[in-house]
Amino acid sequence: MRTSLGHLARAALLAVAVISLHGAPVRADGEAKLLAPSGTLRVGIYPGSPTSMVTDATGKPHGLAYDLGGELAKRLGVGIDYVRFQRVADIVTAIHDGQVDFTVTNATPARANEVSFSQPVLSIELGYLVPANSPIGKIEDIDRPGVKIGVTKGSTSERVLPAKFRTATIVPAESVKVAIAMFGRGEIDLYATNKPTLFEMSDQMPGAKILDGNWGLEHMAIAIPRGREDALPLLNRFVAEERSSGALETIQQQAGLRGATKTK
Repeated sequence: MRTSLGHLARAALLAVAVISLHGAPVRADGEAKLLAPSGTLRVGIYPGSPTSMVTDATGKPHGLAYDLGGELAKRLGVGIDYVRFQRVADIVTAIHDGQVDFTVTNATPARANEVSFSQPVLSIELGYLVPANSPIGKIEDIDRPGVKIGVTKGSTSERVLPAKFRTATIVPAESVKVAIAMFGRGEIDLYATNKPTLFEMSDQMPGAKILDGNWGLEHMAIAIPRGREDALPLLNRFVAEERSSGALETIQQQAGLRGATKTK
């Protein structure tokens, strides 16, 4: 009888051990299926901004969305597919439609109606870029007749700035790359977006200057399709760990991301 009870006890302990060993992988597998139901994490990126994707001198890609997407795919044990778009508004639409699983973007109330957001990854300043020899030297010089403010089509800037500037004209651009060409043709006098993107633009425009001050902050967060909110605790832990480990700072440095502020 004692032998039978001993066998039963050992069997029970073994069962507990098996559950303990396999509980975490099973849970992680469930989160992987939730975040990447196809077995591949589809990461939405657009070229030209360190918050999304830029390339270094060797042609290697870096960026907040690019690198965080890669890190998350590793943790989930799934493949990764980088899906390129011309601008961030197109990525948000693709996430809403279930065509993309992940990106990092400004967590505005309007976008929160379309996608679900993690806790903020970091905050970045919004500003203005003027070309070389511009008569606009400070923010107070902007709202004047004939001044043309470039913004990215579908962006936060396009939605917010018309109420801020009653006299100047808002001119949408299809992309950051297009906006740089618009400067050359005199179609815009300045450009408004987040400062990391403005710094990237200024590197391609000799003599260009980012005006002092800012007109607000963007709170960058991970965006996923609505209906996958059960995965948000995992994403929030992921963000916290990327911050505390120093990995987020490394990503910013590799992408040349300038204009960020610390997020609590």
